[in-house]
Amino acid sequence: MPFKAASIQHPNDETRSPNATTTVDSANSPAFLVVTQGLKNAFEKIDRGGEAAVLDGEAVIFDGGGFNSEDDSSLSQDALVRQQLAIFRQVNEGPNADTEEIVELGFVWVLGRPRVFASDEVWGGPTTSGTSPTDLPWWKTAVVYQIYPISFFDSNGDGFGDLNGIASKLDYLKDLGVDVLWLSPIYRSPLADMGYDISDYQDIDPRYGTLKDWDNLLHGVHERGMKLIMDLVVNHSSDEHDWFTQSRSDKSNPKRDWYIWRPPKYDAAGVRHPPNNWKAVFQGSAWEYDAHTDEYYLHIYLPKQPDLNWDNPEVREAVYRMMKFWLDRGCDGFRMDVINILSKADGLPDAPISVPGDAYQHASIHFANGPRVHEHIKEMHEKVLSIGGDIVPDDLTLSEYDAFTVGETPFTHDAEELAAYVLPKNKELNMVFQFQVMDLDHAVQGQDQVPLIHKEWNLAQLKEIVTRWQTFKRDDGFWNATFTENHDHPRSVSRFGDDSDDWRVLSAKLLALFQVTQGGTQFLFQGQELGLKNFPRTWGIEEYKDVASQNYWDKVSAQRKEISGGKDVDMSDILNDFAKKARDHARVPMQWNPNPNAGFTKATPWMRVNEDYKAWNAERQAGDEESVLAFWKKVLKIRKEHPVLISGEYEEIAHEHEQIFAWIRRSNEEWTLTVLNFGKASATLQLSSDSRPWSDLKLEIGNYHSTGEVPIAGDAVELKGWECRLYISTNVN
Repeated sequence: MPFKAASIQHPNDETRSPNATTTVDSANSPAFLVVTQGLKNAFEKIDRGGEAAVLDGEAVIFDGGGFNSEDDSSLSQDALVRQQLAIFRQVNEGPNADTEEIVELGFVWVLGRPRVFASDEVWGGPTTSGTSPTDLPWWKTAVVYQIYPISFFDSNGDGFGDLNGIASKLDYLKDLGVDVLWLSPIYRSPLADMGYDISDYQDIDPRYGTLKDWDNLLHGVHERGMKLIMDLVVNHSSDEHDWFTQSRSDKSNPKRDWYIWRPPKYDAAGVRHPPNNWKAVFQGSAWEYDAHTDEYYLHIYLPKQPDLNWDNPEVREAVYRMMKFWLDRGCDGFRMDVINILSKADGLPDAPISVPGDAYQHASIHFANGPRVHEHIKEMHEKVLSIGGDIVPDDLTLSEYDAFTVGETPFTHDAEELAAYVLPKNKELNMVFQFQVMDLDHAVQGQDQVPLIHKEWNLAQLKEIVTRWQTFKRDDGFWNATFTENHDHPRSVSRFGDDSDDWRVLSAKLLALFQVTQGGTQFLFQGQELGLKNFPRTWGIEEYKDVASQNYWDKVSAQRKEISGGKDVDMSDILNDFAKKARDHARVPMQWNPNPNAGFTKATPWMRVNEDYKAWNAERQAGDEESVLAFWKKVLKIRKEHPVLISGEYEEIAHEHEQIFAWIRRSNEEWTLTVLNFGKASATLQLSSDSRPWSDLKLEIGNYHSTGEVPIAGDAVELKGWECRLYISTNVN
């Protein structure tokens, strides 16, 4: 249903020729409606197969009839939207034009920022095999780089990374191929859990800088064409937040119900006990007794991280105001911390016994994916992230801020459960982090996972998980967040590769290709692009700063000393596991150059720097075309040039092979073959002798070969130890 051709010009621009008008051929371009809010010097460019249109100013002229969209704060958002749609109907369809039909063609206005949307640009819609980068919303093609600020770069010599340090490295990130910076928490915090305990959501912790420093960082990010997202931590706050200070002050305080308080239980002997048997993630009871009011408060994590009561509408509104504070300031979206545990089970019942003899039991069955979690996230979407009203179709999750959302969803492997957060029709989140790959090597005690204790894994398990998620509900719009590292996990080359001197470079490159060719939105963690590995087993427990490591160590040590009658106990097995699995390995300072402290700081760093920094650092790798850094740059560039790697259909091949993981991706324009040898020994991939034109494949990149070679001999691919290859063909017949 094309609309009448539109001429677009700035009616008040005296310096422009009266004839300086660009006409959009709507018959050859998807229909669009543009509304601006009077933003000065606003430009938007579209290219939809016809001519490009440039908007500059405050008016859009449709077939000789025009309207001005002035900044009128007296009108509500919905009223402004309906006003502009009414004008559009008069020009094109008359007063009886169907609103839903208009929206399906992409007529969407975004408050505060000029936007142009075409019908094939609907956010989060089903992805087809022929999709090109220009057809996808920006967050689907994006490369997101997670920064752990305290360990990134220290600009002022106090031993802590900071915002100005991040700003000084923006060119490095842009050159890497990064589109989005994700900042782990930088809010004011006592740092009991490294900033995931927030005492003021609308201020910057002095260790990192000021709000002005944040503004300057944002300017630098946007100036380079990148975006910046913040960590949203709203399941809990710090116990030093003013909300909690008021809540615990008195049972009659208006903010008492902002947190989850319950009276004690007493046994027959009159001994006080917590309200239920829930175990905290960081050990011990999930309840902390407050003598002042003689009640317990719930904390799924640390006692210094009391859980907010999301059933209280005042809490939700306060969170939404805080989100808008950052979005209005220019933030481009949020990574949402443990977003699936906002709603707890009604009545807070005891957890089932999974570890007999333990006083407290794993309780995620009662706090993950709870009864009202989707209700809460939908409301968040409606009140913060959506333009709302009856003009938004079911398959549109469009933010008035063009904001991006990714949710962390721990304790959940069920695909259908996670789909409910992501499917576009549900209007909740763009994507979620699912942790099946990351949980692959977690030990199990009873029915509980123990992330700090190592368990062996095999390639068949990895294949099953990756293939499951790469093919899950594609036609319904499910979208993957693809990652192999973050701040809560050890280094991938030490975990899924081989970090020995002989194999580290090769296996780090293989893991890069493994991740990037899976499709979905890509997430890198700082230092991953350098192939950084875990710090040595020789480091003692005093070097482990993470509260998860400290608390687990203390728990096991106390248990063993009780058994030994107070004598010294052997904890070497725990250190062996920590050397493989502790979160601390991701949190050591970034390795920038061979100077003292890896160039991270001129002071004493807050955490010890890994000992290999003189050989493994960004400066050295930047000058080496065979480095892990150079390989990451190449594969990220290839991904942008070949959209089949982002959204193409996935098909695993050679599933039974015990050492090689291989898959095909297809689109209407090209197809690819990814081949990965997860081992030191040479291996052969036998290709099926079907109608696929294997000989048409050209080697795009590998960690042994140069591009352009065709090392497929007949129907077999011979691979050396930890070898990886990506082949691409444009022959899709």
